[in-house]
Amino acid sequence: MGFLMDGLDAEAYDRSYSDGELLRRILAYFKPQWPVMVFVAVVIVGNSLVDALLPFLISRGIDALGESPTFRDTTWLLAAILLSGVLSWVFNFCNRWFTARAVGDVVLKLREDAFDAVLARDMSFYDEFSSGRVVSRVTSDTQDFSNVVTLTLNLMSQVLLVLILVSLMFYIDARLALITLTIAPVVVFTALMFRRIARQTTQQARRVLAEVNANVQETITGITVAKNFRQEQTIYNEFTPVNDQSYRINLRQGYVFSGIFPILGTVAGIGTVLVVYFGGQSVLGGVVSAGSWYLFVQSVSFFWFPLTSIASFWSQFQLGLSASERVFALIDAEPRVVQIDHRPVTKLAGRIEFSDLTFSYTDQETVLSHFDLTINAGETVALVGHTGAGKSSLGKLVARFYEFQGGRLLIDGQDIRCFDLQAYRRQLGIVPQIPFLFSGTVADNIRYGNPDAPDEAIERVAREIGGGDWLEALPNGLHTDVGEEGKGISMGQRQLVALGRVLLEAPAIVILDEATASVDPLTEAQIQEGLDVVLRHRTAIVIAHRLSTIKAADRIIVLEKGRIIEEGTHDGLMARGGHYAELYNTYFRHQSPTYNPDAAPMAVS
Repeated sequence: MGFLMDGLDAEAYDRSYSDGELLRRILAYFKPQWPVMVFVAVVIVGNSLVDALLPFLISRGIDALGESPTFRDTTWLLAAILLSGVLSWVFNFCNRWFTARAVGDVVLKLREDAFDAVLARDMSFYDEFSSGRVVSRVTSDTQDFSNVVTLTLNLMSQVLLVLILVSLMFYIDARLALITLTIAPVVVFTALMFRRIARQTTQQARRVLAEVNANVQETITGITVAKNFRQEQTIYNEFTPVNDQSYRINLRQGYVFSGIFPILGTVAGIGTVLVVYFGGQSVLGGVVSAGSWYLFVQSVSFFWFPLTSIASFWSQFQLGLSASERVFALIDAEPRVVQIDHRPVTKLAGRIEFSDLTFSYTDQETVLSHFDLTINAGETVALVGHTGAGKSSLGKLVARFYEFQGGRLLIDGQDIRCFDLQAYRRQLGIVPQIPFLFSGTVADNIRYGNPDAPDEAIERVAREIGGGDWLEALPNGLHTDVGEEGKGISMGQRQLVALGRVLLEAPAIVILDEATASVDPLTEAQIQEGLDVVLRHRTAIVIAHRLSTIKAADRIIVLEKGRIIEEGTHDGLMARGGHYAELYNTYFRHQSPTYNPDAAPMAVS
């Protein structure tokens, strides 16, 4: 069976909860629903009493008709049966209606908590775990959690019905009731045997569904690349084994849950045969009447269904418990970025100090080791170096996306771990190399960080970026719909929108992962004008890919394997003829307006 489970190991943040722990957590979500639940319980009691009353009425009617049948007896019997049927329908309707309301409210709250956990997770969490699997926990698993609610309410109904029927059977004939109850432990034991395999199977079913969701999400996200390289068949071939695995595991789950009721039904059938045989002997011997015997047989048939439902409860319950376990694991995942205090953040000057700081993404490789760097308030610092030198890591640490393992990171002389994170990040402006825009208009995306900003402020900010000329190229100006992920406008226009979004926030610190790296020269000039506005009088960390941004920096920091090997201005570093001069001649010299491809590189001493 192991091949079914290949690749379906638990995530690193998954936990094993006991049934008791899960039930306590589940009951906490039920707590606000107690008034509704009490009403449902009353309705269930009424429904159970009416259901138990019907065979009793028929039994009394049979005895009455057998003795001296009259029209009045017949009318009374039919009216009573009709009334019990109507009451049963009313009670059942109220049960279903209010149960659906309670289930909806509980699932709503759980999904809100799960989504809140998604927002609270650190960036490192999404580096390690597939977003598609996380989405599956928020959507599919929270929905399957409702099985726990529904089954619990059904259990209440079945338990009440069993108690009523057992009392009725003892009232009719204690000997037959004892014969019936001897089969009950066998039914319960048989059902509990399914419990362990049901839990394992449902856990794997939840994981394989998450795997399917992750595969589909990745395919849709990368569909442009797949079509560009004509790899649709390759993607399909990768999806097929995942889908087949899902099919096999869900088939196994179906076998488990489909098999339990036939087995329980067989055991219950044996009990019914015994009751019919010994009860028939009692009728022939004149010990009980035919009506009472019918009532007992009907009670037994009613008795087996709720009893088997109760017995199979734990096996079916595992589906809901497995889903809730995955959701609670997401909610309980330990954060890696931990604030030691939550001080309010006033207007920052923007001084940044890395002091003996050590940082690594994983235990295998250290990115920064005993790193020291001070960036003065209002200073623009450009970070250059080869891939893996640690440039982006510095920006991510200042944004508090990741936790450092040693040393200190100070903002205006205060430990960054002491700030209220939300208040601190309001004073950060981050412009990534590839900006992300949300569905909506250009104005909506500029306003994203400040939803209450008036239209006049949006217009003013947009005009400040690149002189506002870029707005003329948009079909509807600020009201242009950007489409999903901003794909309705060009990359350069997306960058200009991202700059406008930052400018509207008026942050104290700007982190810029070179916004001009993926655009044409004309758009680059517009973006550079926008950058001049955004960076003015602000502390800026620029992860530089373009010569224009580097030369405009107050200071250039040259990194290599997490160490500062050079720092200074462009002219000073070029005069020194060291590592920066080599980088310039190799990567940046061709970006200069005076670049002559036939000229020799600048001399490096």
